[in-house]
Amino acid sequence: MISLALSVSSAQAADLRNTVRAWRSAHERTIVTEFVTLLSLPNVATNIADVDRNALYIEDQLRARGLETRLLRAAPGTPAAVFGARKVPGARRTVIFYAHYDGQPVGQKGWISSPFQPSMRSALPEAKPIDWQGGASPLDPDWRLFARSAGDDKASIQAMLSALDALQAAHVEPTVNIKLLYEGEEEQGSPHFAALVARNLDLLHGDLLIMGDGPMHQSGKQMVNFGNRGIASFTLTVYGATRPLHDGHYGSWAPSPAVMMAHLIAGLRDEDGHILIPHFYDDVAPVSPADQAALAAMPPVEDDLKRALGLGRTVGPARLANGYLEPTLNVRAIHVGDDEGPSAANALATQADASLDFRLAPGETPAHTRELLETYLAQQGWLIVREDPDLKIRLSHPRIVKVIWDEGGSIATKTALDLPASRAVVASIGRTVGYQPITLPIVGASSGMADIVNQLHIPMAGVSIANYDDNQHAQNENLRLGNLWDGIEVYAGLLADLSW
Repeated sequence: MISLALSVSSAQAADLRNTVRAWRSAHERTIVTEFVTLLSLPNVATNIADVDRNALYIEDQLRARGLETRLLRAAPGTPAAVFGARKVPGARRTVIFYAHYDGQPVGQKGWISSPFQPSMRSALPEAKPIDWQGGASPLDPDWRLFARSAGDDKASIQAMLSALDALQAAHVEPTVNIKLLYEGEEEQGSPHFAALVARNLDLLHGDLLIMGDGPMHQSGKQMVNFGNRGIASFTLTVYGATRPLHDGHYGSWAPSPAVMMAHLIAGLRDEDGHILIPHFYDDVAPVSPADQAALAAMPPVEDDLKRALGLGRTVGPARLANGYLEPTLNVRAIHVGDDEGPSAANALATQADASLDFRLAPGETPAHTRELLETYLAQQGWLIVREDPDLKIRLSHPRIVKVIWDEGGSIATKTALDLPASRAVVASIGRTVGYQPITLPIVGASSGMADIVNQLHIPMAGVSIANYDDNQHAQNENLRLGNLWDGIEVYAGLLADLSW
């Protein structure tokens, strides 16, 4: 009886998938045109005026599809989150679908087209321009749309909008009540998101949160994850002389800020990625047998990735995903001096700056992370300051470091793999794609999801659609069209074929 029920459900899911696919095939250029409009809106997270224009546009799109909408803010002057809701007659469960519409800065060198003038091209490295608007043939699923936030994270917003359109055109009712929450400050660490959620607990009440952020598995198969790491970001500044010095006259006598920063960072982590700060791993939660089994079952991609990325070695665990349940320390940038390369002066700079972040494993907190780092620096003889030191402080202390922690930060969140809601998401997606999705206990990236999950006391599942090589956070961010097509089907299935 159970086997028969599953086969009937799978057949119904296949019918739904084929219906959605047929609708998409007939509306591909309309979908891409809408996506281009969304991607053309500048959305750098620190520019609230631009972020608000995105919010108003998305709100209009949701309202046009029959959802009740409103803009939520933690306080005046903070970025808006777009909320949309639709109550479905007879539905017993309410699912919150999360994504963020703000984006990373666009100042990276090497963009082949303007970040906010979306460009259809072949894949990198050729990136040949393509006239996608002409002709009547289907759009090649391997074509890519280049623009900031194409993959991170406007793709899942467009997939949801198109999934709603496909279901409406087919007169298919969702099986769950729908709540959409699209954040506008994720790329600056979600500093106000916890307060926004706290102010709207009743409005955001639900049974499950589905997060649409992040890329798919490197194998190209659909993946479901059940958590993400936390983050604590900061900058360091170390100081040399008060003015630049000729490195021939003074290089054997005056301290070099470049060397000071290099030694400081080398004392924080080793070449294999292990963090050297005492007691840093004490709070890390142990890996459960279920998580170990899920990680062991993941398809191997490491050899192919090494070839694709030109890596002669890797750091940390041999399996990529095995490192996601551990913390990391990433050095995002180091800057010393005024010029680079042949233009660099033969001089000792006055200071060196570095930008870093800790990706936190389950059990760790930003507050304790800050305490551990600063205690360790003090033990190494560094005087910690929060602003540039004056002459008196410079003369009184041999090693001075300015430590500035970024606003925000978050803890990791993780949902058990064996919860009914967890199983339901995996089963729904499996019926849509026709194979067993990859199950990942936690992703390596970070987000503010703990602010929702912990306040609303609901499970979370991550359903990503972007191609793994989408250049997330970098120049030439792009989305493969086939990933958008598949994402529309997956989200339509989650709306109309999800129950537990």
